[in-house]
Amino acid sequence: MVRLYNLTRGCWLAHRLEVRHRMLGRMRGLLGCSHLEEGEGLWLLPANAIHTWAMRFSIDVLFLDESFSVLRALPSLPPWRWAMERRAFSVIELPAGTLMATGTQAGDGLAVVAERWEEGALAWTEPCG
Repeated sequence: MVRLYNLTRGCWLAHRLEVRHRMLGRMRGLLGCSHLEEGEGLWLLPANAIHTWAMRFSIDVLFLDESFSVLRALPSLPPWRWAMERRAFSVIELPAGTLMATGTQAGDGLAVVAERWEEGALAWTEPCG
């Protein structure tokens, strides 16, 4: 697992970010999940489009470029929708409300922090606000 930090806003977006880099894992996404807990997320890599078909809950979506800058932020994307950002290199899916609570928006710079590098680094804090 890895964590996701918003460098622009100075806050954590996820402390349990699951990475999906194989095709089947990316295709499955969150299908079959009943919800995402606060602090959880899914990183689809590489990806530039997602769908929420057959999902039971809304999600926040971030489309990122290769330097982890947010190209597009979609708060509370409801079930049975589709979204794409042609320039994106990867996509982050977070619990609905995360973007609003942290103020995360297009243009923000993010950092992905692997667990093995975190000792003594930034500590988990409450969302920005």
